[in-house]
Amino acid sequence: MLDRLSFSACLWVYPGKGGWTFVTLPNDCADQIRFVNGHGKGKAFGMVKIKAQLGSSVWNTTIWPDKTSGSFLLPVKSAVRKKEKVGAGDKVEIDLTLHSLPDL
Repeated sequence: MLDRLSFSACLWVYPGKGGWTFVTLPNDCADQIRFVNGHGKGKAFGMVKIKAQLGSSVWNTTIWPDKTSGSFLLPVKSAVRKKEKVGAGDKVEIDLTLHSLPDL
């Protein structure tokens, strides 16, 4: 069963208040997560708990559904970006592990 995903994506900064930095998951990854996670039914705002890895940095977070892209957004915190020496516009390699899979 799928519980790990790896992909490449570019970091980008949300233009609104707070200036959060994200990567947008590729649509094929989002489709796999929706399939395994039951399309987010019963989840707070469709968020999915994951463990993320970028370089040697590993952290627990949630990915957020994004209506604009039809995918999910992964927030990448400042401490990770600083440690890995990456910023907006940089292409990064991400590994995701889903925390808990629903009973099928």
